[in-house]
Amino acid sequence: MIERIVTTPDPYEPFLLSQGIKVNGWLFISGQAGAGEDGKIVQGGFMAQGRQAFANLRRALEAGGASLTDVVKVTIFVTDMGNFDDVVSLRREFFSAPYPADTIAEIKALYTPEAMIEIEAIAFPPNAEGR
Repeated sequence: MIERIVTTPDPYEPFLLSQGIKVNGWLFISGQAGAGEDGKIVQGGFMAQGRQAFANLRRALEAGGASLTDVVKVTIFVTDMGNFDDVVSLRREFFSAPYPADTIAEIKALYTPEAMIEIEAIAFPPNAEGR
């Protein structure tokens, strides 16, 4: 069974996207950028955006019955690999051992020129089938 994950507010709704999808207990979270509840990218540079992106990721996970500790795979997109050390700091701040599998990729641009980071994740919540 496929279940759509919804948060309030849901900035993805106008774009016909889901915050996440739960299927057979697995949770697939769409990319979360450093946007506040008003939908605008937060001010304060890369780390501020990164912390907001992780907060948004946490919110989407919780809406699906999971937490950051349930993340098994994360993909982090950045517009400048010069922020790699900051990405490692953010991972240390928001994840703990055993750390999730990870891909960090530099891309040319995200959905808006102001965005510098976007994080998507796959989680296996405690109530998942087979756990």
